[in-house]
Amino acid sequence: MSDMITADLVDLDLSADTKQAATRALAERMVALGRVTDLEGFLADVAAREAQMPTGLDGGIGIPHCRSGHVTEPTLAFGRSTAGVDFGAADGPADLIFLIAAPAGADDAHLTILSSLARRLMNAGFTAALRSLGEPAAAAALIRGEEPTPAADTGEDSTEDVVEDTTEETADTGAVSAAASAEAAPGSTGEDSGGPGRPFRIVAVTSCPTGIAHTYMAAESLENAGREAGVEVVVETQGSAGFTRLDPAVIAAADGVILAHDVAVREKGRFAGKPTVDTGVKAAINRPGELIGEVRDRAARGEVTSASPGATPVERGGESGEGYGTKLRKWLMSGVSYMVPFVAAGGLLIALGFAIGGYEINKAPSVMDHFVWTQADSWAALLFQIGGVAFAFLVPVLAGYIAYGMADRPGLVPGFVGGSIALTINAGFLGGLAAGLISGAVVLAIQRVPIPKALRGIMPVVVIPLVSAAVVGFLMFVVIGKPIASAQSGMTDWLNGLSGANAVLLGALLGLMMCFDLGGPVNKVAYTFATAGIAVASPSDSAMKIMAAVMAAGMVPPLAMALATTVRGRLFNAAERENGKAAWVLGASFISEGAIPFAAADPLRVIPSSMVGGAVTGALSMAFGATLRAPHGGIFVVPLIGNPLLYLVAVAAGVCVTTALVIVLKGLRKTVPPAAAQGPGGGADPSSRAPGAKQAVAA
Repeated sequence: MSDMITADLVDLDLSADTKQAATRALAERMVALGRVTDLEGFLADVAAREAQMPTGLDGGIGIPHCRSGHVTEPTLAFGRSTAGVDFGAADGPADLIFLIAAPAGADDAHLTILSSLARRLMNAGFTAALRSLGEPAAAAALIRGEEPTPAADTGEDSTEDVVEDTTEETADTGAVSAAASAEAAPGSTGEDSGGPGRPFRIVAVTSCPTGIAHTYMAAESLENAGREAGVEVVVETQGSAGFTRLDPAVIAAADGVILAHDVAVREKGRFAGKPTVDTGVKAAINRPGELIGEVRDRAARGEVTSASPGATPVERGGESGEGYGTKLRKWLMSGVSYMVPFVAAGGLLIALGFAIGGYEINKAPSVMDHFVWTQADSWAALLFQIGGVAFAFLVPVLAGYIAYGMADRPGLVPGFVGGSIALTINAGFLGGLAAGLISGAVVLAIQRVPIPKALRGIMPVVVIPLVSAAVVGFLMFVVIGKPIASAQSGMTDWLNGLSGANAVLLGALLGLMMCFDLGGPVNKVAYTFATAGIAVASPSDSAMKIMAAVMAAGMVPPLAMALATTVRGRLFNAAERENGKAAWVLGASFISEGAIPFAAADPLRVIPSSMVGGAVTGALSMAFGATLRAPHGGIFVVPLIGNPLLYLVAVAAGVCVTTALVIVLKGLRKTVPPAAAQGPGGGADPSSRAPGAKQAVAA
């Protein structure tokens, strides 16, 4: 880290009152040193990362960071705020702020900066020294891990102590891992829970959505707590640049396991059969001692996980202890995310079949019985029938992967069985949703039953699939299947009966949903609702109208952003204008995510404008009676659209509305163009920046 931070990159009197202003102030220092080439582009990248997950940490720390094509070399800037800046931490504002910039694609460099810094932030002496130092050079030296220069007249003694403590702790960490590896005996089971003559041994995994700061802070926190408790702790950090697997001998010799993660633990089966504490990554940062005590208690009681652990990390995409509603949303989104590729492939194949062979192609005989290589109708029938087979997987895949999201791999068998039964009894997508949730719940219930050690080996391959499939099958066929099928039929009849104002209002609602979060959960709900209607061999006219409205609305945000950057480029920075060029293609292809960079940088203007335009397009599409048999494709499937000219008019109207609103709202902000706001060092001159300019990077 020797050249990543210098005194010029330290601000010990940071006066910013928002995270956007704090980030800008530190980024301007990077620009002045030539380490960032485009201030606004870099800030947009930082804001996009911040929108994914808050970078505030407990203890008054903020670590905004990103990879960016506007960064020339890995760089770290530090600011100290007296008033504190809110970076989303649970315990309040941050007074120690670290802005980390890495070149695009520099995974190793980015990870090195963050992991090193994150581990040292767990040292209370290190953070205390940063709060007391009076010279930027001394702070930079401390962060680099060097002893301060004699010129640092404030906090010199404490700085030296911190550097020594950190070095010692790093050595101790390596010693812990080395000792565990050396003492682990192949074939040892660790069931003596420490046993006479050796300490209790724990292996742990830490991971977070970005695989950087929280991952390594949790590892350091567990290792420190282990030393204090006289416990050997060896941690596998599953970071963004990959991970190094723990030695199987170390795992075999462990007496307990701690899984602190907010994303799926890779190769989780390695830790089966051990007393295990499964929690969120922040729990390992904030209360590592409690987790160590909990795993020791479980070992003393003889509690171990089954050969295929039941709880899956999919239900914990965020904080440990999050509400049931949040978990339910993530379980459902797990099923939808695996289903969407089948929708796209099957739907487009069916649409191509109709395009080549006409709408009577669904009555063609099986290509197994009749296929002529030189006839277009035979090829059309082939495409249609392949698409139909792909569509037949939609409900089973939806149910299977909802169950997987709840119960990991053991949920797949009952989930797929339940989904297939839903198709058999005509319960459709509602039946698939119910089957997936029931399957996951049944598997989790089975896994909570105490099992004799002799039977654990057959649980995942015999007992769990057998019992769970039988229970789910019974419930779907005998108990809830018929009511769900009736509800599905009623919903279908309601959709078929929509006309006039009701259909227009539904189109407006679906347009709002498609543009609310641009590919997020709400967007996916609307999209899944639409694809459910056409996932049959002969979809109704109403279902095809809904599909057309959804796709039209989803095209609006990226196309509107592309148009806005073309007609009023001065309202956008260079990075946004470049993103606008790509947004033309993304929008035309029905990829709503093309507008995400704009929404991340300026959500209060972009998202409402997009929603209004999407509602206009959805309503007009329904009013015009446009229909669509393909679930994807954008303008490239226009030949498959009913009333294609009016359909394009609907899309164009929404794009124009969104573009106009974005231009008006951004114009009211009266932002000074970046070129006019450049200071002498190449960074933005604060004195020349309009009062609202910092909102351009609001996340």
